[in-house]
Amino acid sequence: MAAGALPPLPNGRAAAAGAPRSRFGRDGPPSDLDVMKERFAKLLLGEDMSGTGKGVSSALALSNAITNLAASVFGEHRKLEPMAPDTKERWKKEVGWLLSVTDHIVEFVPTRQTAENGTTMEIMSTAQRRDLQMNVPALRKLDAMLIGYMDNFVDQSEFWYEKGGDNKRDDDKWWMPTVKVPAEGLSEVTRKWLQYQKECVNQVLKAAMAINAQVLVEMEIPEVYIESLPKKGKTSLGDAIYRSITDEEFDPIEFLEGVDLSTEHKVLDLKNRIEASTIIWKRKMQTKQEAKSSWGSIISFEKREQFEERAETILHLLKLQFPGTPQSQLDISKIQYNRDVGYAILESYSRVLESLAYSVMSRIEDVLGADAAAQNLTATEAARRLMDGDAAARKLDAMEELEKLNEAPASMTLYDFMGWHFDQDELMRKKEEGTLDEAGEAKLKKAPSLAPKKFSYVDSLSAGGMRSPSSRH
Repeated sequence: MAAGALPPLPNGRAAAAGAPRSRFGRDGPPSDLDVMKERFAKLLLGEDMSGTGKGVSSALALSNAITNLAASVFGEHRKLEPMAPDTKERWKKEVGWLLSVTDHIVEFVPTRQTAENGTTMEIMSTAQRRDLQMNVPALRKLDAMLIGYMDNFVDQSEFWYEKGGDNKRDDDKWWMPTVKVPAEGLSEVTRKWLQYQKECVNQVLKAAMAINAQVLVEMEIPEVYIESLPKKGKTSLGDAIYRSITDEEFDPIEFLEGVDLSTEHKVLDLKNRIEASTIIWKRKMQTKQEAKSSWGSIISFEKREQFEERAETILHLLKLQFPGTPQSQLDISKIQYNRDVGYAILESYSRVLESLAYSVMSRIEDVLGADAAAQNLTATEAARRLMDGDAAARKLDAMEELEKLNEAPASMTLYDFMGWHFDQDELMRKKEEGTLDEAGEAKLKKAPSLAPKKFSYVDSLSAGGMRSPSSRH
């Protein structure tokens, strides 16, 4: 090769002098293999691209990767409409790469093996870890259902969004596009269909919340967090809150009604205080020298256990009522210092699905709110449409919520719903006239209920973003 000549490229062509080279070594967009190599290189390096070993743990790197992928895919999806096909494909493909790590997280399980001579022996073999075996397919199903619910909003024409400079929202969601409806409001069919879609998304939200809460409970509490706590739960709560929780006549609903929760900051502060007191009380109940402590001599074990249960009830109600709040200090610490890769994947995947479901529900509520405004409904009447007396104070169970989703009727587009709606009107008319045959009677009985289950969510909280712990960035 002549002096000063450029080395040939792998395909035999010579590199042009001064030609820019892609970091992937070729011109044009990177291939799927190149993108996958880059993703997993960042995971192996712990996000430390200098390669000096100062990166984060594998668990946190995977958690961040899922969070950041969701933010890049769903962060700009601010309208009630289907995802773009290329964006949907990218999400399915890249989240699949990250979830593939769980296929190689195994545990030993006893299995029976029969030898050639017919004798049976019990040996230990490897199988995918049980929690991953159960929860990863469940989360994938929730993922597919959410994308399917968004696809249902294709070709609808009864509401639309103002364009760019015409957007003049002056509420706390000023950055979101303004939804518009006809002057007379939505049709009855569309209004019921939106309520039906909202209930479907609500079931996905509750299932994702239950899985996320379950995983966070399983994560170890970091020593760094424990060392930052005061010695007494009363110190963490403050006198007023402590008196309310320890009062003989305690009602969690009345407690929350009497606390100032007007801003996101105040909700998060209350959550942090109660979580800290719960950890303090749990540790005091577990310590072997509990009887020797002055605190333990004043308050019995049963009383402490009662206080802890009351605090847990308040935390559960806060999560149901304010699903859009940022993560608490305890959750952030658990995620940041967690070393279990399986937990990291389950927590981050369920968290981004929870955030996406809440975002879709908020978009549906925006449309229903615009409809209420067009019909000049009072604030009370509009709230009655969105709220529900079933403010379930019970603890969400992941398996129970997933079973409800399995039993629920399939989601329908507006056109499917309209066909069902008019079929039911015709069947009801025949029943009233006494001309309904047995087949029609059976069909009428199988019709799904459209009565929306109520729940209360606070419009003042932002639905944007994927709620990644702030201390990670």
